[in-house]
Amino acid sequence: MIQHIKLLKTEILSDNWYKLQKITYQFTKKDGTVITQNREAYDRGNGATILLYNQAQKTVILTRQFRLPTYINGNETGMMIEACAGLLDQENPEDCIKRETEEETGYQIQDVQKVFEAYMSPGSVTEILYFFIAAYSKDMKVSDGGGVDHEEENIEVLEIPFDQAMNMVNLGEIKDAKTIMLLQYLKLQQIL
Repeated sequence: MIQHIKLLKTEILSDNWYKLQKITYQFTKKDGTVITQNREAYDRGNGATILLYNQAQKTVILTRQFRLPTYINGNETGMMIEACAGLLDQENPEDCIKRETEEETGYQIQDVQKVFEAYMSPGSVTEILYFFIAAYSKDMKVSDGGGVDHEEENIEVLEIPFDQAMNMVNLGEIKDAKTIMLLQYLKLQQIL
C-alpha cells in the first residue's frame, strides 16, 4: 500500500490531438521508504458507450469502423466492430450517449440505463468510460446514422443476433473491450 502521494512535476509531451503528459511523483511505501517515479499519462477526456438491444428480435446494434491504432498493431484491415461510443463534450454521460447513439446508429433513444463505469487502460490513459444499455425498436430509427461529417466519421451500422455477436467474441471477430463487456453484461443479466 502506498501513502502520501505527491505530484512533483508535470510536463506536456504532446498536445496535438489530446494531451500526453510526463508526470513525476513520489509516494511513501508501507515500510516508510519514499519512492520517486516518472510515468506518462494520456488524457483524452472521458467517454460513454451503449449497447442497444431488442428483446423481441434478440438482436443488438453494433458499429463497424476503421481504427488506426489497431491497424498499426496487427489488425489487417483496421476495421473494428464496436458498441456505439463517444467522448463527453461538456455534457453529462447520459446526454452524450443519447447524442452519440443518434449520430452513429440513427436511433433516437429516450430511456438509457447506466450499468457501470470503468477505467479502460488505467496504467496509461486517464479516461473513465460510462457504460449504458437501452432497448431499441424499428420506430426509433430516425436516420441512417453513420456518424457526422464534420468529425469525418465513416461508421457502418450493424444489427446482429445476440447469439451471433457472442460467438463473434469467441471467434475473435469482436475484439473491442467495451463491446465485450456490454455483451457479457446482457448475458449475465439474462436480458437477451
